Amino acid sequence: MAEAHQAVAFQFTVTPDGIDLQLSREVLKHIYLSGVTSWKKRAIRFKNGVLTGVYPASPSSWLIVVIAIMSTMYARIDPSMGMIDRIKTSLPVSEFMTVQTQTVLSAILFATGLWLSFIFLLRYILKALLSYHGWIFESHGKMSFSTKVWLSLVKLLSGRRPLLYSFQASLPHLPVPSIDDTINRYLESVRPLLDDEQYKQMEIVANDFKKDPAPKLQKHLKLKSWWATNYVSDWWEEYIYLRGRDPIMVNSNFYTMDLLYVIPTHRQASRAANIVHAMLQYRRKLERGELTPLRALGIVPMCSFQYERMFNTTRIPGIETDFVQHLKDRKHLVVYHRGRFFKVWLYYGGRHLWPSELELQFQRILDDKSEPQPGEIKLPSLTAGNRVPWARARLKYFNEGVNRASLEAIETAAFFMTLDDEAHGYDPENIRSLDLYAKSLLHGKCYDRWFDKSFTLIVYKNGKTGINTEHSWADSPIIGHMWEYVLATDCFHLGYTAEGHCKGDINKSLAPPTRLQWDIPKACQEIIEGSYMIAKGIADDVDFHDCLFNEFGKGLIKKCRTSPDAFIQLALQLAHYRDKGEFCLTYESSMTRMFREGRTETVRSCTCESTAFVKAMEDESTTNEQRLALFKKAADKHQNMYRLAMTGAGIDRHLFCLYIVSKVMGIDSPFLKQVLSEPWRLSTSQTPQQQLNLIDTQKFPKYVGAGGGFGPVADDGYGVSYIIVGENLITFHISSKFSSPETVGEFQTFFLSATFCEYVILTNKIKAIHYPDTEPCYFHTKNNNYISVHTNG
Repeated sequence: MAEAHQAVAFQFTVTPDGIDLQLSREVLKHIYLSGVTSWKKRAIRFKNGVLTGVYPASPSSWLIVVIAIMSTMYARIDPSMGMIDRIKTSLPVSEFMTVQTQTVLSAILFATGLWLSFIFLLRYILKALLSYHGWIFESHGKMSFSTKVWLSLVKLLSGRRPLLYSFQASLPHLPVPSIDDTINRYLESVRPLLDDEQYKQMEIVANDFKKDPAPKLQKHLKLKSWWATNYVSDWWEEYIYLRGRDPIMVNSNFYTMDLLYVIPTHRQASRAANIVHAMLQYRRKLERGELTPLRALGIVPMCSFQYERMFNTTRIPGIETDFVQHLKDRKHLVVYHRGRFFKVWLYYGGRHLWPSELELQFQRILDDKSEPQPGEIKLPSLTAGNRVPWARARLKYFNEGVNRASLEAIETAAFFMTLDDEAHGYDPENIRSLDLYAKSLLHGKCYDRWFDKSFTLIVYKNGKTGINTEHSWADSPIIGHMWEYVLATDCFHLGYTAEGHCKGDINKSLAPPTRLQWDIPKACQEIIEGSYMIAKGIADDVDFHDCLFNEFGKGLIKKCRTSPDAFIQLALQLAHYRDKGEFCLTYESSMTRMFREGRTETVRSCTCESTAFVKAMEDESTTNEQRLALFKKAADKHQNMYRLAMTGAGIDRHLFCLYIVSKVMGIDSPFLKQVLSEPWRLSTSQTPQQQLNLIDTQKFPKYVGAGGGFGPVADDGYGVSYIIVGENLITFHISSKFSSPETVGEFQTFFLSATFCEYVILTNKIKAIHYPDTEPCYFHTKNNNYISVHTNG
């Protein structure tokens, strides 16, 4: 009963002499410590807010300016050219101050104004410098004198110790490309996919659009770009993500895997505790703005806007559109285990729970033998099904009583965690282990992830872990940044005891986790079951093949003086052509975070140059020298397109925004309608690696991540995510649908990559391992057959 007594702040007894009030000193101590922590947090946020607000200057520079102005005045020099005297005569309380006081106050006001003007000037200059992107188009390893001067100026104006949001006000706005450039690049991108007659027809439609209504739409779009922080991002979030009424499970959410080879502990509660504690440490740095902003070349800053909604965020369903709810200072976590929901407090006495304390709480949940309440076990499947039934059920059945309180606990939690009763991870003896691991992270059982939370942390019973992320609030590099910090903190800072438990003493006086209560009527249970069946149909149709390729990596590719990303994209084009016998519209995601609130742009990887190279590879009459020349030309073209996308000169986001403007204005455009309806049958993305460089993979080669992946974008296409890990490993995550007859062919990614890389390396006269064309890799399929590597394996 000690825990119960300490959970009550006071007790009272009514006596003939009055009320005898008995206060609990322990609880009052915790209340006091919580208050101190809260005020300390506010003070730190205020301080960091000031530092960010005056960046690239510093508060101390204000004192320097004030002292300098005061010194010149005592030397009888007026640097203000009479402005200080004007301020003195304009002071509203001048009659209550001496002349000397008026002079000092006026000088301080002038110095402050001069200091603020200096800050705005520095920001303007820095914004102008950051609008220059010539450096990104220069050859690797070569830097012009003008770029060196530019980099020196950017470094000089960037200050010494920037905080996470220090550069936000200095980032340039995303520019709106010209209509001519966008349409010319679009026509160039579709040329290899169309025959002569189809291309001529497309040229006619495009040129008609260029004459009218493109100029009218462009004017309105430019007006938005002047007014809004980013002319794309808000519409992209609303129309691509939040207005979609289809299930977000598989179709939108994506996953991130744990360390590939290492499981620090096999104790589920211990691993969950360290991970959660590391996340709380990251959240504290994030809320205070103390994380270091990412910078290209270590100098050019990236936008940090997307980090703001990482924690305490939920996608709330609506009838016509969803919205993203972001809160502050959430102090609890909701845990799902074997069909039950538990609320776990993350603070004790004004501090985060230690890993050992979190382990105790999570172990209590694992040991709990209570049964799920009616309708509780599959309740999360509402977030996996269609959005409209979920929105209506939420309004009707979760708007009052215990259901409202419990749903509110989930939606206001810092994040959601599942203590999974399955075991997953990479097993070298099981060729399908990564496939099953990927499917589990992407959709699980369709009812054991809360897909609306900003992210769901999944911890398996063997200690392996991973993340399922809702896509509307941010893109994969953002969650990857946090995940890298968490894994490094878990393995190299927090650690475990020899028995696999978390380090530290156990505080058994903690109140146990609280079961969330539900009163779900039969009608709502039927809706839950309907959502589950829809989600299960989607999940059962998704096929995954995750592959580790460690015969070579970026080390050998770079020796060929080729971009590893361009190399892989060309290998995928060759693989797809050998699989299908034709080319398809290919999507590669690129970031636009060099601009304020920038998110992504599309790189159209299927080009005239890449198709010429692929055809040459299939033509036996083509010499190796000719193939190599075509390869280099295709790789250079891909790199140039990637750079254009990064610098705001892409194709698809501009056309997307023009389409939105046309819809708002009630203008029907056959060209835009056709462009926006084209399917991406090969959708690809590279997962960033080592954004923080917290893990030395040379020293600890086993501590590498496996990346993550996503579901297929088109019903008859492939989704391919890849991560280039270190010098000798490339991991692929390939998805497709069983229901499509178009994706049951041999998509021999690894075999083709291997033979292709052998060819490129050997023609550069660098020694390499030989991969015989007659021996493709074999993988196990769900029907226990053996076939060449493809996505249905």
